[in-house]
Amino acid sequence: MDFSLPAEHRMIRDTVREFCDEEIVPIAQEIEDEHRCPTEVFSALADLDMMGVPISEEYGGLGGDQLMYALTTEEIGRASGSVGLSYAAHISLASKPIEMFGTDAQKERWLRPLAEGEYLGSWALTEPGSGSDASNMDTTAVKDGDEWVINGTKQFITNASEAGSVLVKAVTDPDAGYDGISTFIVDPRNDDGFEVTTIWDKMGLNASPTCEIQFNDVRVSEDRLLGEVGEGWKQTMKTLNGGRISIAALSVGIAQGSYEAAHKYSKEREQFGQPISKFDAIRDKIVSMDRKIERARLLTHKSAWQYDQGMDVTKSSALAKLDASEVAREVSEDAVQVLGGYGYTTDFAPQRMYRDAKLMEIGEGTSEIQHLVIGRELGL
Repeated sequence: MDFSLPAEHRMIRDTVREFCDEEIVPIAQEIEDEHRCPTEVFSALADLDMMGVPISEEYGGLGGDQLMYALTTEEIGRASGSVGLSYAAHISLASKPIEMFGTDAQKERWLRPLAEGEYLGSWALTEPGSGSDASNMDTTAVKDGDEWVINGTKQFITNASEAGSVLVKAVTDPDAGYDGISTFIVDPRNDDGFEVTTIWDKMGLNASPTCEIQFNDVRVSEDRLLGEVGEGWKQTMKTLNGGRISIAALSVGIAQGSYEAAHKYSKEREQFGQPISKFDAIRDKIVSMDRKIERARLLTHKSAWQYDQGMDVTKSSALAKLDASEVAREVSEDAVQVLGGYGYTTDFAPQRMYRDAKLMEIGEGTSEIQHLVIGRELGL
């Protein structure tokens, strides 16, 4: 799609690609094996002004658009799904809502350090018993004088163990349904009662921390309420529209990395006196991989462009996320197959990408939920 990308977007994409090839690819398997969040990588991305790509320059961001952010996320995902996931959660879920719904004072205090990459951010919605019904939450925030007191448990929260701020969804009016949910900014380093109780071992993406966190009488001042009381669910829906685009981009990146590994191997590996790329079975598989990636990328770029035009992206973001996440799984699985026995070893990237890809069909709304969202948009 180079023909349709502005020069600035191509420059940013190429800069990030070079960085990823030099700084992330060589350690991608190592950090996965060590279950280590590579904070040094995020510090280096901050030095490149990449930790706040779609955030206003006024608050420390790069001032780019959603398409530029999608390109950046894809390139990082091509190198490491883990780094890409933590990056996407940091921007789409932890930073963007503060820019969209916060006061000037909140943006200066909480958004600037996120956009400048001082630390990672986190977003706490899901609970142990909620799953796809994310609005069914038990975490509460009760007003006590000029403070809010938060109690509850959140599950599968990306970056929580590394975060300098966490956006927490809590019930402020149990009788108001969707209108009884609000958003609070919690400081995990300084707010008493905040505890990371579990960092999960996972099928993949182990260099991106996924946590269970508990709030035990966590007290936050009134100025930690994001937006107005009862606006939390509306904020969540707007946040997830952008978040789905980032997961679509991340999925495209994982698929692209898998494809490149398979393509390279197929031209180097010889059987029966010729490269395996010359055999119909392998050639057709690689052609199919490329076709799927191009389709998913176009859907992702279309939704990002619509987002930048101020259009409603409920359908397009769900469609991009649904298609790209399935493509990531299919292409990475095919890449393992192309590499044969070597594809099953940790000496080659496709096995890691295959495991990473599966979460793309689960996180930020399962594929089943995307079908539901698209069906509603189609009037079904």
